[in-house]
Amino acid sequence: MTRGQLRVFLGAAPGVGKTYTMLEEGRRLSGEGRDVAVAVVETHGRAATAAMAEGLETVPPVMVNHRGLVLSELDLGGVLTRRPDYALVDELAHTNAPGLEHAKRWQDVQALLDAGINVLSTVNIQHIESLNDVIEQITGTVQRETVPDSVLRAADQVELVDIAPQLLRGRLSSGIIYPSGRVDAALSNYFRLGNLTALRELALLWLADEVDSALKRYRAENGIRNKWEARERVVVALTGGPEGQTLLRRGARIAARSAGGELLAVHITSPDGLREAHPGELAAQRGLVEKLGGTFHQVIGTEVPQALVEFARGVNATQLVIGVSRRPRIWALLTGPGIGATVVRESGDIDVHIVNHPAAGGRPVLPRLGGALTVRRRLSGLALALAGGPLLTWLLVAMSTPASITGDVLSYQLLVILVALTGGIWPAMFAALLSGITLDYFFIQPLYTVTVATPEHVLALVLYVVNAVLVSYVVDRAARRSRTARRAAAESELLASVAGSVLRGEDALGALVNRTREAFNLRCVRLLADGAELAAAGLASGSTAATQLPVGERAVLELYGRDLEASDRRLLAVITAQLEAALDFGDLAQTAEGLGSLAAADKVRTALLAAVGHDLRRPLTAATAAVTGLRAPDVQWSESDRAELLATAEESLATLSDLVTSLLDVSRLQAGVLGVSLAPLEIAEAVLPALEELALGPAEVELELPADLPPVLADSVLLQRVLVNLLANAVRFAPAGSKVVLAGSAFAGRVEVRVIDCGPGIPAERLEDVFVPFQRLGDTDNLTGLGLGLALAKGFMEGMMGTLETEDTPGGGLTMVLSLPAAEVPVPAEAPGVR
Repeated sequence: MTRGQLRVFLGAAPGVGKTYTMLEEGRRLSGEGRDVAVAVVETHGRAATAAMAEGLETVPPVMVNHRGLVLSELDLGGVLTRRPDYALVDELAHTNAPGLEHAKRWQDVQALLDAGINVLSTVNIQHIESLNDVIEQITGTVQRETVPDSVLRAADQVELVDIAPQLLRGRLSSGIIYPSGRVDAALSNYFRLGNLTALRELALLWLADEVDSALKRYRAENGIRNKWEARERVVVALTGGPEGQTLLRRGARIAARSAGGELLAVHITSPDGLREAHPGELAAQRGLVEKLGGTFHQVIGTEVPQALVEFARGVNATQLVIGVSRRPRIWALLTGPGIGATVVRESGDIDVHIVNHPAAGGRPVLPRLGGALTVRRRLSGLALALAGGPLLTWLLVAMSTPASITGDVLSYQLLVILVALTGGIWPAMFAALLSGITLDYFFIQPLYTVTVATPEHVLALVLYVVNAVLVSYVVDRAARRSRTARRAAAESELLASVAGSVLRGEDALGALVNRTREAFNLRCVRLLADGAELAAAGLASGSTAATQLPVGERAVLELYGRDLEASDRRLLAVITAQLEAALDFGDLAQTAEGLGSLAAADKVRTALLAAVGHDLRRPLTAATAAVTGLRAPDVQWSESDRAELLATAEESLATLSDLVTSLLDVSRLQAGVLGVSLAPLEIAEAVLPALEELALGPAEVELELPADLPPVLADSVLLQRVLVNLLANAVRFAPAGSKVVLAGSAFAGRVEVRVIDCGPGIPAERLEDVFVPFQRLGDTDNLTGLGLGLALAKGFMEGMMGTLETEDTPGGGLTMVLSLPAAEVPVPAEAPGVR
C-alpha cells in the first residue's frame, strides 16, 4: 500500500489564516474531482473560516465525556472507514481526550498516512518541540502541546501561511480572531508587535532551514558537487595564526551582505599533528566565530588545499576566505606555490578571497622536512635523485681536478642527505647506489668504467654507500617518530575538541559523532542501538557501503565515505570507547534520576513521620487532657469549666481532623490519585465561600473581578481550599490598615487570579521553598500547622490543570498567581497528579 502524503500549513501565530488556507485548498481539490473529507476543523467561532468549511463533506466527530465536559474529537475509525483521497485535519499539535486510541492528534495523522490517505494539516511555530524554550523566552508562555520535529521534517510539503504582524494585530483589534472581551489582554500580552515579529522570523528561519536540508539531500542523492548559490555561505580558513581575526571579520562582512548568509570557520589539522596552530589564538578565534553568529569546524586532512576545498564543497559554500601567505616571496620561489595558489586552482566555481593582513610575508620559516612520508614525498625524493644526480655530475665533471675527489664525494653525500630528507630511505638508497656508480665511472681511475683499480677505492665506495644508507635510515626513522608524535597531538586535539563541545552544553553522543565525521572527512556517521538511531551527522544517501564498528555490546558506529587507514582505526577505537562511556553515563543518569525521585519521596516520608510525632501531639494531648478531666470522679466542675473543657476538646479534635486531612491529601497527591471533578465554575462561586469561611469582609479584602471574566474548568471544593489558604496567609502578613487585593483577568484561553498583599514578602532565594512540604519559612511558634498549606495548594492547582506561582508585589509584598483553563478551552488528555 502506498503511504499517503502529508502537507502542513505552518503559521507564526494564531489568526494568520492556516485553517482558512487549508479549507481553501480542500475546496480546490474537491473542485478538481478529488475525494475530500473534513476529519476535524477548529473554527474558533470565526465566521470566515466556518463559511469556507461549508460544502465540504465532514466525518462526524466522536464525542468524549471527560469529567463532566463533552469534548469533540477526531473519529479516527470513521475516517479510516470513509477512506477519502484527502483528509483535512486541523491543529496537528492537539492533545486528544483520554480514552482515545492515540494521545496526540499527530499520531492519528500518522495512522491515516499509513492507510494511504493524504492529509492536509495545520500547526503554529510555537508548537514545534525544538523551539519550545525559545518560544518561552519570547512570549513568556510555556507550550504544553508540541509536535516532534521529526514529524514535520518528514512531511512531503510544509507551506508557510504568513501575514505582517501589523495586519495580524489589526485583525485582532477588529474582533476577527478573538471575542472583543479578550482583545485588549491579547494585544498587550501574546500579540505584542515584538512577539509577533520574533515569531514570524522563527517561522521563516525554520522553513528556510528545512528547505536547505531538502536541497542537501537532493544534491547528495544526485551526486551534485558544484555549488548552488541558494544561500550565501562563506567559509573562512583558519591556520591558528594571528591573522585569523582579520579573516573572520572580513568573512562576516561578506556573509552579512545577503539575507540569510552563513559564516563557517574551518581549521585543517594534518594527520601527523598541528600545523603550527597556537592553541590560545585558535581558542580566541573560536570564541569570535560564535560572537559573529558562525560555526567552528575542525577537519583532519593530509593536504591542506584539498581538504579545505573538499570541506567548502561539502557545505555548498559560495565564498572562501583565506589569508595571504606568511612566507616571504623568496621562500615561495624556492618551495613552490603555496596553499593560496593551490586553493585558487582547485576551487572551481567557488569564489576565493585572498585577504592581506599584518602577518603577511613575515619571518622566514624553513620548509617542513619531517612528517608523514606520503607517496607524493617519496616521488619527490626520487625525482630529486634523478634530476639532481645528472646535474651535479655535469657540474663536478666540468670543474674536476685530480685533487678534487674529496669534494666530489662530499657533494654526492650532500645530495643523498637531501634526497633522504625529502623522500625517506628508499629514494635515498637509490640515490646512494646511483651516486656510488657515478663516482666510480666519472671520477675514479680508470675513468669511464665501473671497475676499480685499487682495493682502497673499493672500500671507500662501500663505506660511502653504507654511510648514505645509514644517514637516510636515521632521517626516515626520525620522520616516522615525528609523525607518530604529531599524530598523537592531533588525536589529543580531536579529543579535547570533543570534550570542549560537551562542556559547552552539546550532547555527548552528538558531539562525538559530529566531530568524528569532520575529523576523518566522512560523508556520514551514525550511531545505532537496537536498530534505532541515537545520533547522526551528515547524509548517508548516495554513500558507499558503511564501515561498522562495534560500540560495546549494545551499539554500532556506521561510517560512510572513504576507506580508513590503520592509524585512523586506532583513533576510532578511542572514540568508540568514549561513545560507550557516554552511553553508560546516560544509563547511570537515568538510574540516578530514578533514585533521586526515590530519595525525595523518602525525604518527604521522613518529614511526614516527624510531623506526625511532633505536630499531632499538641492537639491530641489537649483533647486527651480535657476528656480525662471531665471523666475524673473526684473533681466537681462548674458549668463554665465543663463548657471550657468541652470547647478545648472540640477545638483540639477539629485541629487534629484538619491535620490528618492535610496529611491524607499530601499522600494522595504524591501517589497521583487525587480525586478531581472538573466543571465550568465562576470564580466568584469559589471566592465568596472562601471569604465567608475566613470571616473576611471589605475591610480586609478588596475584590477586582471583571464582570465579563469567563468561567474556569475547576473543582469547586479544591479551588475553595486553595483560596482559603492563600487569603489566610495574605491577611496574616498584610500590614495593619492595608487590604489584600484579589484580582482576576483572562488571556489566551486561561484565567488568572491574583492574591496580592503588601507585607514583608519572601526573599528571592526562598521563593521556591514555599511550595515544599513542611516548610514554615521562619514561623517558630509551632502553632501554624505542618507547613503543608502552599504545598497542598500547588498540588490542588496542578490537579486541576492549573498553576500556582509567586510574584513580587510592586512596592513590596507577595503576589500569588493562580492560572486555570477557561471553560471554553478543551481539557488536555493528562494533568499532573490526576488519575
